[in-house]
Amino acid sequence: MADMFEDEADTEPTISIGDYLKAVEEEELEVDLVLGGDEGKECTYGKGYMKRQAIFSCLTCTPDGNAGVCTACSLSCHDGHEIVELWTKRNFRCDCGNSKFGEFFCKLLANKEVENSENMYNHNFKGIYCTCNLPYPDPNAEEQVEMIQCCICEDWFHEEHIFLQDLDKIPKDDDGEPQYEDFICQGCAVVCSFLTCYPQTLSAPYPSKSLKEKAVLETAPTVITSNELDNGSSSLGYAVNNVNSDNVNSDTAPVEANTGDAVNGQDTKCVLEIDLVENSPSLDKSKAMFLSKGWRDIICKCKKCADFYAKRGVGFLLDKEDSIAEYESMGKKKRDENLQKQEGVEKKLLDDLGHVEKMELLSGIADMKNEFRAFLESSDPSKAVTPADIKQVFENLAKKRKRMP
Repeated sequence: MADMFEDEADTEPTISIGDYLKAVEEEELEVDLVLGGDEGKECTYGKGYMKRQAIFSCLTCTPDGNAGVCTACSLSCHDGHEIVELWTKRNFRCDCGNSKFGEFFCKLLANKEVENSENMYNHNFKGIYCTCNLPYPDPNAEEQVEMIQCCICEDWFHEEHIFLQDLDKIPKDDDGEPQYEDFICQGCAVVCSFLTCYPQTLSAPYPSKSLKEKAVLETAPTVITSNELDNGSSSLGYAVNNVNSDNVNSDTAPVEANTGDAVNGQDTKCVLEIDLVENSPSLDKSKAMFLSKGWRDIICKCKKCADFYAKRGVGFLLDKEDSIAEYESMGKKKRDENLQKQEGVEKKLLDDLGHVEKMELLSGIADMKNEFRAFLESSDPSKAVTPADIKQVFENLAKKRKRMP
């Protein structure tokens, strides 16, 4: 198959049409996951403080980085402006056109409150990240390094700036793929010190280390794994602070923290059986935490613990819709629904056509397929497809249509 999209100087590798289309589909999926299925047609202000949504900062309008706008406003109201993509933010309401924007008004929804008092902002809104306060991408860096987002403060960190000790490693498999669901930065680890009450291990799961090797590293950052609860933490040499073994189900994963009675959606029995207010562990030296898949299902959900989380400002940990995994899952579901809806519209359009119109449309599609097939069969696979080649294909199609009676 002919290759396409290469500079005339042949300085870059070519790519097949099949690979190109696959890459486009993957990029579209990634965009849909980031946007959570938001098509960007309506301002989200009317939905209030959304649990999670894609947010953008306009440095043209608010150079101080003290405001954020939704997807629709970034496209309609701030087109051509200097925009910073912030990925997603929790409990955020669109600021577009409020008092922070001076005389600028939102084109989609002008009637808004002066300020969204519950919104939280960090230096990301200025376009800088990590403890090094550098932009991403960094214009002065020859190669951009990977960054990780803290699930608590939602700041992004360079891997080399998360202050791991020599024995610590970021949990990844042999191919470099993350083996953790969430990351908590060193600063937020102090707030989340209560997670050390649960079974812990250095990396989850790390192929190059055996369980015995992991157990020796007692100073490891916290990782809560459903597998450890299933298998019993004693095999790793760790003491579980009074975790009730009745709540452990070896046949399911992830493990629910408590399967007992519940009142108003909250468990009535404490899994830890300790009072976190009176006995919350303190960290003399906080360390970054890597949390494995399903860890939110394991943490205690009793009323006392839930109140404790709320006082520490992390009550959102009990909200399933807060997690990035759930957000992306909802985004993929919306994408599939939109694709099915689109297919339905196309089918209805075809069904509504008369017999003659339908045959002409199908004939046109067949002609286009045949023309592209002929072009690919006759072209030199070693040469890139140029805009002139594509133009010629459509000119040939036009000539054929003119010759038709």
